[in-house]
Amino acid sequence: MSTQNPTAVRVYLARVRSALADLPESEVEEILEDVRPHLAEMEAELGDNPKVDALIERLGSPEGYAAELRASGGYPPRPPGSGDLSTVLKEKTGIGGARFAFWGLVFSMGGFALFGFAAAVWVRVEPLLGLLFVAPVLAISVAYVVRRGVAPIAELPEVIKLREIVKSFQSNRNDKGLSYFRTLKPAWWVLCAAVLVVFGLLLVLRDAEAVLLLPLMLLAAVAVVWAGPKLKTDRRLLWLAVPISAFVIGSILGGAGAAVDLIAKRSYGGSSYNSGYTPNYNDTYGNPQLMYGSQDVENIYAFDAEGKPLTEIYLYDENGRPLSTTRYACEKSTGEKRRAGDDNRYPRPLIERGVEDNQGSRNGYNGSRGYCEEKVEVPFSAAIPKGAPVQPSATPQAPPSSSTQPTR
Repeated sequence: MSTQNPTAVRVYLARVRSALADLPESEVEEILEDVRPHLAEMEAELGDNPKVDALIERLGSPEGYAAELRASGGYPPRPPGSGDLSTVLKEKTGIGGARFAFWGLVFSMGGFALFGFAAAVWVRVEPLLGLLFVAPVLAISVAYVVRRGVAPIAELPEVIKLREIVKSFQSNRNDKGLSYFRTLKPAWWVLCAAVLVVFGLLLVLRDAEAVLLLPLMLLAAVAVVWAGPKLKTDRRLLWLAVPISAFVIGSILGGAGAAVDLIAKRSYGGSSYNSGYTPNYNDTYGNPQLMYGSQDVENIYAFDAEGKPLTEIYLYDENGRPLSTTRYACEKSTGEKRRAGDDNRYPRPLIERGVEDNQGSRNGYNGSRGYCEEKVEVPFSAAIPKGAPVQPSATPQAPPSSSTQPTR
């Protein structure tokens, strides 16, 4: 079918859809899916760029054609007073908002997958802040779909082409295999909910400030279990279920990548075999991350021989390069941790974060706001082992020289 805008078939289908608007959206889609190939063949027979009037001469008015479809499908007649057809048609032909809603869904799906992948790889909350840039686009798309429905989007040329590709793919595959995957849909929504809850708990264990994100994860889990089974009857829920599914897929892939990286790091680190593989570990700001074995090192404390803590020390490697890492500080107004630069001076203030209630009690059940505190004191004492003193060795005496008689 030609996908130029507009075509006679698109305008004709828009009027047929308007005449069927009182039926459930999923049933209208099934009806139109059956008649699109017939109309496409009819358009091809009429030559290049046929007019809508030519289709009307062959098939009758779109309203009459819709009435025939109702009768053949056993649907009741259209109720009287269901709206002016010309007004509905005007709404259908304006595709600017429909196109934004469709591509907004595609953009949101990619953004949710990307930031879910990054958050799972590092098991950190910071990458999820990128969703704040995706949320406005998704919100505008959702507002359009709630107000206008998915009917205008279904008639977009790119959506029609996508539907044809999917239909062609399905026709070239084993129907039994596709039917089996369709039966797994309920399990997929349950899996999505489980991944969201587990991922939220992992973030809380990794970073205390993620406790504020956990309710959103739980809400998304409930939403996807509720919306998933209803997609067949209400296509508007795609704008809820698809981004969440993309986030779950990205999180699963990111978690798998993090697990593989951890296994490889332990394997190479614990083996005497040196393959030359040197992984690059950076934090979210691109600065090197100090590691001790497989664990991150965020601070370094040094003590002298008497067990007294040292301050203002600067670390360098054997080549004289400073061991600079990201320095963090507290944002007093929000209770969040923020970047305060990077240097090789240690020790750093200990950043303590959590939640507190209105009475100032911290990390309790009634915590409602985050807090952040910098502690400069050393959080522990060190017992420096005393080794046995080394006795100075005596200077060895040179053996007396013996004179040798010359040989005659």
